[in-house]
Amino acid sequence: MAISSLGVGSNLDLNSIITQLMAIESQPLKSLAVKEASYQAKLSAYGGLSGALSSFQGALAGLSDLSKFQQLTASSSEATVATAAATSKAVAGSYNINLTQLAQAQSLASAGVASASAPIGDGAPVTLTFRFGTISGGTLGSDGRYAGAAFTENPDVTAASITIDSSNNSLQGIRDAINKANLGVTATIVADGSAEPNRLVLTSNKTGVASSMKISVDSVPVDGETSSDTALKDLLAYDPAGSGTQKLTQTSAAQNTLLTLNGIAVTSATNTITGAIDGVTLTASKVGTTTISIARDTSSTQKNVSAFVKSYNELTATLKSLTAYNADTKIGGPLLGDSTVRAIQNELSKMITSPATGLSGSLTNLPQIGVSLQKDGTLALDSAKLQKAMDNNFNDIGKLFAVTGTASDSLISYAGSTLATKAGSNAINISVLATKGQLVGSTAANTAITAGVNDELTLIIDGITSTIKLSTGNYTPAKLAAHLQATINGDTAFSKESVAVEVSADSNGVLTLTSNRYGTASKVAVSGNGAESLLGVEPMATTGVDVAGTINGVAAAGAGQFLTAGAGSNAAGLKIQITGGSPGDRGTLDFSQGYASQLSKLIDGFLGSDGLISSRTDGLNRGIKDVGKSRDAVNLRLTNIEAQYRKQFTALDVMISNMTSTSNYLTQQLAALANLNKQ
Repeated sequence: MAISSLGVGSNLDLNSIITQLMAIESQPLKSLAVKEASYQAKLSAYGGLSGALSSFQGALAGLSDLSKFQQLTASSSEATVATAAATSKAVAGSYNINLTQLAQAQSLASAGVASASAPIGDGAPVTLTFRFGTISGGTLGSDGRYAGAAFTENPDVTAASITIDSSNNSLQGIRDAINKANLGVTATIVADGSAEPNRLVLTSNKTGVASSMKISVDSVPVDGETSSDTALKDLLAYDPAGSGTQKLTQTSAAQNTLLTLNGIAVTSATNTITGAIDGVTLTASKVGTTTISIARDTSSTQKNVSAFVKSYNELTATLKSLTAYNADTKIGGPLLGDSTVRAIQNELSKMITSPATGLSGSLTNLPQIGVSLQKDGTLALDSAKLQKAMDNNFNDIGKLFAVTGTASDSLISYAGSTLATKAGSNAINISVLATKGQLVGSTAANTAITAGVNDELTLIIDGITSTIKLSTGNYTPAKLAAHLQATINGDTAFSKESVAVEVSADSNGVLTLTSNRYGTASKVAVSGNGAESLLGVEPMATTGVDVAGTINGVAAAGAGQFLTAGAGSNAAGLKIQITGGSPGDRGTLDFSQGYASQLSKLIDGFLGSDGLISSRTDGLNRGIKDVGKSRDAVNLRLTNIEAQYRKQFTALDVMISNMTSTSNYLTQQLAALANLNKQ
């Protein structure tokens, strides 16, 4: 007999019975689910721990810079006269300032013309060239013109030129062409209300006496013909050293800022004065007197130490929340009793309570500045003790936190390190000092520069190539050197790569071009129609040399002025700069790692691919994967068990159905026999 629905034959709820039996059989799945949830909770907890450690490490990064603990403040008794800003290089003290003159730019004005838009001259092309330099000697008349003065071109500023022709030979056109070309000059038109009111006013973009202008107006030949029209030259030519070529009048003289600093005369080309006080920048605003006070910025240091304590305590709070046990709820944190977390806590506490490595000054541990570890694992800050440390050992506080390198030789400085660099004293010995690449002429330079003849040079400097053009004219060797240097250094291709040269002329007129870079990458080569004229047939080229030497007796890698210790030594990764001196024993450089550096390195170990947390999370992920495999196996077993149950109960249902059918048949037959007997 076939059963269409389980339980029909026996009239029993066999599906419910099977469901209940399978619920019992499925108990292992619940255990696996609990186990997986535990793994997932721990995995999530480790994610939170990693985040907390990363946040703490991020806070440490800002504390690894020594200068942040050695800031100084600058104040002015009369801020309307001058203000100041100080860096960590400054020295605390007071400085009396007497400001007698402010820097200003030179301004020149043309004669007036009736119309600003009307053409000036016949439109034949002329070259308008601006040079910048210093006007000296002579006298300035009431008419704004010099008599008997000299003009010395500034070697650091390149001459700049534009062409004026029939397309722009109005006053407005000249103004717009100058401003568009970014020549270092701003042009405006001022109307003075006279019959010929429109005057072109030219103002140097830079202040200072070395930014005075010299303006030449030269006709450009067209088809071999040169125009005889002089209208533009008569309007714009200006040579302060030539009485006949001062067509413009000076309305404002270029001048420097003049002041005395504690009685010492100081001059500056701008109203921003740097270098007068080491590490301090002064900004002059008006003539007068003021006192600049430089003081230690203890508030910034206190803020940095407080930030360290706060960030450490935030990490401690995270560790506590992950490992805490609530006696009331009898529920523990996801990492309660976890050995990895205990190891991390122990390592952090051990480092916090140990002296910083490599320090030899008066401060070597945190309790000396009022930072102490409490019984609950947090840090506490004693502000009074910190203030006392700042009063007595201000410059040593930063060394407790930052990476520092202090050389016994003033011409050697710390330039960098890696995580592999170990604290300690490092012996420095220099065998070769770095040099610059240069090109020395073989004969005296031809100082007469002629267009198309010897005015073009193609230079390769430190691997960068560009072509320049010199301004035509007759020079002295010194002025030619200055002009060549300014033209090269003003070239965009060189300046954008921070490539520059120094050009000098010796007593015989021989030019030398020296790269500003050190090392084997420092080279100078010249070609072009002016190469032989300026440097001779066989100029001598010399490639720069990298510094060479040892650190702790082991050969280090030299690059320019920088020497870097190689792998395999305690100094591995230590980078120093040697800016001068002589070969031989150069003393020592003491390298130390403060708490910020050491803790950051420790956290790198925790978070690294082979670190404690990675190892633990890898184990948890494997556990979760194993739970998945076990679940699949249990589910497969349950499927087979349920199938077996259904097979057995189906057979039982059929058997009971058959027995019921037989019982019903017998009952019917017996009833029939009983009826026959009654008859």
